[in-house]
Amino acid sequence: MISDKFRRQLRQQAKLWQAEGLISAGLYEQLSQRYQFDSLEKAASNRFVAILLGLGGILLGLGVITFVAANWQAWSREIKVTLLLSLFFGTNVTGFYLWRHPLQQWQHRLGQGLLLLGALILGANLGLMSQMFHLSGPVYQLFLVWGLGVTAMAYGLRMTSLGVMAVLLVEIGYWWGIDNRLFSPQDFSWLGLMLEHAPLVAGLLFVPLAYWCRSSRAIFVLAALMLIPALSYQTLSLTAVGMQPVWIIAIACTLPAALFWSYDDLLWPKIHSRSFQPPARAIALLCLGILFYICSFHWVSRELESWDYAFDLAGEDFLWKALPWLLDIAFFSSLTLCQWWYLVRGKRRGSRRQGLDSTSVAIAGALIVTAAVIVLSSQIPVAMVTYIFNVQLFVLAAGLMRVGLSRGGRGAFWSGMVLLVLQIISRMLEYDTGLLLKSLVFVLCGIGAIAAGLWFERHLSRLKPSQEDL
Repeated sequence: MISDKFRRQLRQQAKLWQAEGLISAGLYEQLSQRYQFDSLEKAASNRFVAILLGLGGILLGLGVITFVAANWQAWSREIKVTLLLSLFFGTNVTGFYLWRHPLQQWQHRLGQGLLLLGALILGANLGLMSQMFHLSGPVYQLFLVWGLGVTAMAYGLRMTSLGVMAVLLVEIGYWWGIDNRLFSPQDFSWLGLMLEHAPLVAGLLFVPLAYWCRSSRAIFVLAALMLIPALSYQTLSLTAVGMQPVWIIAIACTLPAALFWSYDDLLWPKIHSRSFQPPARAIALLCLGILFYICSFHWVSRELESWDYAFDLAGEDFLWKALPWLLDIAFFSSLTLCQWWYLVRGKRRGSRRQGLDSTSVAIAGALIVTAAVIVLSSQIPVAMVTYIFNVQLFVLAAGLMRVGLSRGGRGAFWSGMVLLVLQIISRMLEYDTGLLLKSLVFVLCGIGAIAAGLWFERHLSRLKPSQEDL
């Protein structure tokens, strides 16, 4: 979509070209009709009206809130419930009407804003209703119910903003209550079950929502950022109920990267494009980068060597405590194996075929080496473990830079550059080195980053024309 700023600048330049005789009056008229120069003033007026409506709405809302706060204690429960429900339904109905049947563009945006406001009012209503009817409970339950309500709205309206808000609310509820739920005995509840199976909730509830909301990458990435720490946290929690730590740590470190690198949209029914495979693989590389960087420190290798024993904190309740986590781990492990199986086979869907390329082979090798080093950490010298992870971090950084150079991608090139600089600086700071050497390393890293950036931009300017010629 062409921005109003571009159209305004084009109109100014077109008038100048016409005055200088570079274009005729007929060509200027064609440009005016194509880019709708006449509607620029009207669009500016509509934006001004939208800003006025927004400011007036904020002031009106503050006035209503102040009025309600002043009379809240004097009103009966029936009046309070009626007021809350009327505000919720009135805001959402008005927002839906303006969003679905807009006469102007600003009305569509106003409708979206009212629908978001309605989602916020839903949370306020849940909190006030529970207070009025003396329904006590943990705070995380409020966020989970609120998030599920907003999720239902997002599915019904197919709005990306509501989907993003739903994922954030459920994730806040998860991290607010997961510690008490996992490690303290509580009565059965469906919200507690939702906490215990948070990775499944993120995968089975929000990933389809990302496709439903017109392939929204924002929802997919947020769902992934909820799934990865939840799955790793629950996997590591198995060490507290009698599992061997090294095996659990190996699974927690390698499973997320293996899951997202092998992700393929075409495995889903009725999906005919790989919309989310690029961000999924970027997330997998991010997981590997963080993992290799953390494990490249010498003290991490010493900790791995000392973790080769089993905790026993659960007693006789070991199986029942671990069962929900084992189910999630088994599901995602099976899904990962199936995805890699299809990747190795190069399964055909429609007219596209994707097999196991050299990059996927390298990623699989890195995951296998990582798992083997963690499992055998007590039998390998600490210096060798640190060396292996430093080599993997360097290879990952070099590979990202190579991809950035070959494909002209700034993100891949600078990600590899950042990893390489972090590795050099971290090794220099970790070991006992003099201030003179440290200053020299900082200077060389700065000069190298500047030189690499300038050279890459020059390389990119030469690469793009050649790609266009092809």
